This record gives sequence, C-alpha cells and structure tokens, in this order.
Amino acid sequence: MIESIEQYRQSFDDYLQKILQFGEPAGLYEPIGYIMDLGGKRMRPVLVLLSAELFGAPAENALPAAAAVEIFHNFSLVHDDIMDAAPLRRGRPTVHRKWDPNTAILSGDAMLIRAYQQLDGYPPELFQPLTRLFSRTALEVCEGQQYDMDFESRDDVGIPEYLRMIEFKTAVLLGCALQMGAIIGGAEVAEQEAVYDFGIRLGLAFQLQDDYLDVFGNPETFGKQVGGDIIENKKTYLYLQALERCGADDARELRDLYSVRPTNPQSKVDRVRQIFETCGADRQTRNQIGGYTREAFARLDTLTGNPRAKAALRDFGEWLLRRDF
Repeated sequence: MIESIEQYRQSFDDYLQKILQFGEPAGLYEPIGYIMDLGGKRMRPVLVLLSAELFGAPAENALPAAAAVEIFHNFSLVHDDIMDAAPLRRGRPTVHRKWDPNTAILSGDAMLIRAYQQLDGYPPELFQPLTRLFSRTALEVCEGQQYDMDFESRDDVGIPEYLRMIEFKTAVLLGCALQMGAIIGGAEVAEQEAVYDFGIRLGLAFQLQDDYLDVFGNPETFGKQVGGDIIENKKTYLYLQALERCGADDARELRDLYSVRPTNPQSKVDRVRQIFETCGADRQTRNQIGGYTREAFARLDTLTGNPRAKAALRDFGEWLLRRDF
C-alpha cells in the first residue's frame, strides 16, 4: 500500500488506542479491545479520513466518525461470528469462542453504543446528518445479514437479490464512510451522493472479487481457505451465474453438489470449479468486477476538491482491488 495511505492508517490506529482505554467490568471491555486489536485493512476509517480531506476538512476532524464506522464494523463481525458459529476471525479465536456467546453478545452491544458515542462531539449541524446516515446504514447492514441467512435455506435466489444482499452487507458501509467524510468536509448534497455511490460500486466490486478469489485465488495470498464458499454451499454470484448459463445436466449436478457436505470436500471444490469454468461463470464474474470498478472510478472522476486526497482515494481503490486473479 502506498505510503500516504499507511499514514492515514497509522493516524487512525493512534486515535483508536486512545479511545479504547476501558475500565471495569473487564468481562465487558476486554473482548472489545481484543476484536479491535485484531487489525484488518482499516479501509472504512481510511475512507472517512480521505473523503473529509477531499472536501476541505483536516483529516483529524474526521477521526471520531472514522472510529464510529470501524467500531460498528467490528461489532457486526462479533455478532455475525456467533450466527455463523465461526471459530476463527483473522486467524485468531472469535470472541464467542475465546469467551462465550453471552459475553460476545453483550460486548457487541456495548460496541454499538460506543460507536454512536463517537459522534457526540460534532456540532448539531454535523451531528444530525451524520447520525441519520449512520443509523440508516446500520439498519441496512442488519437487513443484509438477514437476507444472507434467508438465502441459506432457499433454492430460488436470483442474481438481483444476491447483489442487493452484498450491497447491504458490504457496500453500504463503504458508501457511508465516504459520505460521512464528505459531510464533515462540508460537501454539497450532489457531491455527497457521488462519493457515496463511488463507495457502493467499490464495495460491490470488492465483494464479487472476494467471491471469485474464494474459488480461483492463490491459497498462499488469498488469506482464507480457497473453496470455503463451495464447501459451505454458499450461493455466491459465481454459483448463480453458473445456474443461469450451464445446461440442464450441469445445473442439476451443481444443485446436487450444493445439497451435501461430502467426506472429500476437495473433490467437490474441483468439480464445482470445473462447472463454473465450463459455463463461463468465471468470465462473467470477472467482467462484472471490472464493470463495477470502472463505474466507481467514473464517479470519483466527477468530484472536485483536494487533488492529493482524490489521488489517494483512487490509489486506495486500486490497492483494494489489486488482488491476483
């Protein structure tokens, strides 16, 4: 990642360490410090800082909003991990495994409250639009999670439904991060909408790329088990595209493969990957990633403001999507 982006990340991490000095009860607050210290890309808070600077505000003015977004994001991960019965998060035990589900639920609740508290220091003319946007986004993330859970038991999920689900689960928080920075920077409504839309398109491209790399990525660089979505029978964009494009026999076999958890999962992964390639679902997914990426940068190009911040936003977007196909 380019040096300037790393500086934004370091500035945010320094701020985060200051605000995560908790007292008692330790059973409530230690899990919060644990999940926040697991790291990650910090892409959402960096987007808040860059957007604020793009529209004329010092990046430090946006640190509380950036913290609100990042704390909320990690809160959602704590609760998602409980629902998914996930044992690991970023290579470490999940909060509900390291402690217990009740602790994870309560600490997650406290994180949501702490996220909103970060916005308390903004003046009324900023607090109201920030809180309104943040609340709308938080509810959309919950809706996206519910859609995702609903899809697990449905055999009739369509591509538009899937795209709506990943928009709510992933993309809206990127759009929110960018618009919050724009609000702090005093951007006009049209500019706020454009930078929000940049985040939505960037988030959709990022999630579809994640779907693709789960099947076709390099195990040494992807950071997760390749084929995990196939083993878990997740109805991703690749799967839905394959059902639309392949013949009746392959479609029937694909549905059968996604109805079981075999004793030899690698053979299932290999066969599903072959079907994806045969019917062109892999090519269509790459094309869609490219389309969303181009749309994202086209919206960024319409924005005026600080040239350095705008260039850094482009660099950040390119870095985010620079994962080997």
